[in-house]
Amino acid sequence: MQWPARGGSGPRRPCSTLGRVETTGPSVRASEGTAPGRRDRVRSATALDALRTRSYRWWFVAQVLSSSGNMTQAVAQSWLVLRLTGSAFLLALTATFNFAPSLLAGAWAGSVVDRFDRRRTLVFTQSAFIVLSVLMGALVATGRSPVWAVFAVALATGVVNMLDAPARQVFVVDLVGTERVASAVGLNEVVINTSRVLGPSLGGALLATTGVAACFFVNAASFVPPLVVVVGLVHRRGWGPARQAGPTRAGRHVLEGMAYAWRHPTVRACLLAAVSGGMLFNMGSTLPLMATRAFHVGPEGFGTMMAAFGVGALFGALMAGSSGSRPRARLVRALLAATGAEVCLTAAAPALWLLYGGLALAGLLSIWFIALANTLVQLRTEPGMRGRAMGAWTMALPGAYPLTSMAVGAVATWGGGALGAREGFGLAGVAMLASALAGWRGLAGGPATAHLQSAPLKVAADPGTG
Repeated sequence: MQWPARGGSGPRRPCSTLGRVETTGPSVRASEGTAPGRRDRVRSATALDALRTRSYRWWFVAQVLSSSGNMTQAVAQSWLVLRLTGSAFLLALTATFNFAPSLLAGAWAGSVVDRFDRRRTLVFTQSAFIVLSVLMGALVATGRSPVWAVFAVALATGVVNMLDAPARQVFVVDLVGTERVASAVGLNEVVINTSRVLGPSLGGALLATTGVAACFFVNAASFVPPLVVVVGLVHRRGWGPARQAGPTRAGRHVLEGMAYAWRHPTVRACLLAAVSGGMLFNMGSTLPLMATRAFHVGPEGFGTMMAAFGVGALFGALMAGSSGSRPRARLVRALLAATGAEVCLTAAAPALWLLYGGLALAGLLSIWFIALANTLVQLRTEPGMRGRAMGAWTMALPGAYPLTSMAVGAVATWGGGALGAREGFGLAGVAMLASALAGWRGLAGGPATAHLQSAPLKVAADPGTG
C-alpha cells in the first residue's frame, strides 16, 4: 500500500456539502449548521449524538450488517473446529491464529493508520475480508475443510484485521470529531452487541438448516455495505483527516507510540483492562464448552448464550454513550471490578436460566466499562499519536486473545468436563479483578480531557442533517 500521507496543517475551505470540525490550538470551532461565526455551545452528550453526522449514520448501518455477518461466521467457525477435533485446546488455538497478528504487529498497524489514508486502508481490508470468507465457505461447501485450512484462513483474516481494527476506530473520530467520540464509541458497542444478538441467532438457524458453509457466505456479503460507504468517501472532495506531515522511520514511529502508551498511567491502566476484558469477549473459546460440557445443549443453546450476552451489552453500550463526552476514570475502575465479580458468580450458575441472566448482566457491565475505557484512551491521546494508541489498544483487545484463549483452553482441559468449562469461563472474572487492582491509581482521575492543543484535527462531518 503506497498511499503517501498528505502533509500540511493550514486551514482549508469547507466543502459546500460537508460541515467541518477544526481545532486550532486549544480552541475548537465547528460548522454544524449554526450561523456563520457563531461558536458552538457545549452540549451534554447523549447516546445517539454521533448519529447527527450523516456520514457516520451510513457507516453505523453498514457496520451493524458487517459485524452481524462476522458473528454469524464466528459461531460457525467455533462449531466447525469443535466438530472436527472435539478438543478444547484446538478450539482455543483457533483464536490464537485469528488474533496473533494483532498481538505481534498491532503497534505497526497503528503506525500505518497514522501515516496513510485510512479510507483507502479500509477499502483494502473490507475487500480482503470478502475474499477470505468466500474462500472458507467454498472449502466447507466442497468438503475440503481440514482443521489446518480453518487455521490458515483464520491467520490470514487476523492479518487483515490487524490493519482494519485501528483504522476503523480512528476513522470514527474523523467522522464525528472529538466532542462526539464518546457517543460514537458507545454506538460502536451497540454495533458489536447488536451483532451478538443477530449474528448468533442467524448462525444457529443456518447451522441447523443449511449448514456451516452458508454462514461464511453470509459474512462475505455483509462486508459489501461498508465497502460501498468507504469507497463513496474516498472520492468525495473536501473530505479528509489530517495526518502527520513529513516522513518518519517506521521503527521509530512504532516505538514512540508504544512508549507514549506505557508512560501514560490512564492509558496503561485501560490497556490492562482491555486485556482482561478480552478473556470474557473471546466467547468462541469459552461458551461452546459451557454449552456442551456444563449444560449439555446444542448449537441453539450456544447461540442463545451469545444472544443473552448481546442483549445486556446493548444496554451497556447505550449507558456508555450517555455517560458524557468526558467519561470519568473512576467509573471505569468501578465497572471493571463489578464486572469481574459478576463473571465469577455467573461461572458458578447452577441452572441454565441463571446462566442466561448472568451473561446478560455481564454484557451490560463489561461493555459499559470497555466503551468508556476506549473513549478515555482516544481522548487522552494526542491526535498525532491516536492511530498508534489505538494500535496498542488492538494489541490488547483483541490482540491478547492468543495468550488469554490458550490460558482458558489450558484451564478448561486441566479441569476436565463441566468443572473445567466453568473454571475457564470464570478465569476472565479473576483477570478483571486483578487488572482493576493493578490499574487502581491510573484510573483514579476525574473526567477525561481531550488533547486538542497539538496537531490540528480536520474532521469532515455533516451534522446539520439531524
